[in-house]
Amino acid sequence: MPELVVPDRKYMGTPATAPGPSGREMLPAFAAIRRDPLEYLNRIWQTFGDIAQFPIPRPPSYLVSHPDAVKRVLVDRPREYSKETIQYRALSLVTGGGLLTALDSPWKEHRLMLQPAFHPRQLEPLVRQVDIGTRRLMAQWSELPDGALVDIEQAMLRVALETVGHALFTEDLSGDAADLTSATLDALEVVVARARVPITPPVWMPTPANRRLKRANATLDTAVSRIVALRRAGQPSSTPDVLDLLIAARNLGGQPLTEREIRDEIVTFIVAGHETVAAALTWSWALLAAHPKIQDQLHSEVNAVVSPADLRLDQLSELPFTRACIDEALRLYPPAWLITRKALSEDELVGAHIPAGALIIMSPWLVHRHPDFWSEPNSYIPSRFLDGSVTRHAFIPFGNGLRLCIGRDFAYAEAIAVVARLASRFTLSYPDSNVIPDVNPSVTMRPIGGLHLQVKTRIG
Repeated sequence: MPELVVPDRKYMGTPATAPGPSGREMLPAFAAIRRDPLEYLNRIWQTFGDIAQFPIPRPPSYLVSHPDAVKRVLVDRPREYSKETIQYRALSLVTGGGLLTALDSPWKEHRLMLQPAFHPRQLEPLVRQVDIGTRRLMAQWSELPDGALVDIEQAMLRVALETVGHALFTEDLSGDAADLTSATLDALEVVVARARVPITPPVWMPTPANRRLKRANATLDTAVSRIVALRRAGQPSSTPDVLDLLIAARNLGGQPLTEREIRDEIVTFIVAGHETVAAALTWSWALLAAHPKIQDQLHSEVNAVVSPADLRLDQLSELPFTRACIDEALRLYPPAWLITRKALSEDELVGAHIPAGALIIMSPWLVHRHPDFWSEPNSYIPSRFLDGSVTRHAFIPFGNGLRLCIGRDFAYAEAIAVVARLASRFTLSYPDSNVIPDVNPSVTMRPIGGLHLQVKTRIG
């Protein structure tokens, strides 16, 4: 990467503190940013190095791509870097003040309330439920002609949504899967569009995008109201789930959560708990289908562990190569491909002065490809996660530090269970050539046009 050479340039009278494109170079790039933000960020990184400053005066904006600098922001000084950014403000139009977008004080209080629902003892019932949902999908695939084309992305979205409904709310969302999936994706697409442009119309203005967002939120709100009403009318589940905890929770002042606070947390988990896991599963299959020898290696491991009997939590630890395949998919296609923070005080990152109020842009897509930390960074090599060569703070698919995703262990258990169970019965392949689809970087990374693979029953 280039050395840090700070240009003699000022933005609104403020000297630049890191190299980066000029305003003249930036203006024509807005179309490219909207069309393919990943390629644009990669080009900025390759051209200007591990820290680059965009010609945006307010706030001063930096792309930070070195894993050590990202660790400083997320792990070493998390209280000095806030989520008060355009990215999370846009996302809050869907999730409100839920854990994903909450600022530090309400986030800490709600995280403590919800932590019991993510205790390791909850993983065993999760794995059982994942197995039920995956077997349902397997039964559907078994009725298809051998070698039929299946949109794997849509299948993974359905399985993940059913799982989040059962595991977090003890509620069957399978009947609502199509509507909820469509509403979630519609809302998130509007959010992404808003986050990519500096000026957007207020949400009350009846633009086509705002009407679409309003319809999507109404669908989510209806589902949430139904779930909450059913729980309030009945008895708490035998093992407290997220909904039980939210209804019973009291804030520091001893007051119960408002209906809006409960709604925001539930929508956050519906959004994050199925969209991100589904993306990880989709790209896992996209890569396995493109690498038949690695898929064969996966099948060999699964054969030794997975039987027709119910899958158990303790069996997941016996599937290290399966986990490595998922980790490598998360490295190459991290669902949360963009992380932003606002600097609350001055700092120094990769030798560059960071002023208070600066916007820090970090992309796991780039961090996971840094050549100082990853050999053959663009290649699919699951074994790298088994040989001790991975530097952990250079691998951040679930974030890092205080704001590490609360559902990380749930996501891993679900992903391993789904891949192992499906791989025990089927082989997935591309119909023509092993060409992985292009990426649509929405809120998560999705394959353009879906992921259509041939599903064949395994022999042996």
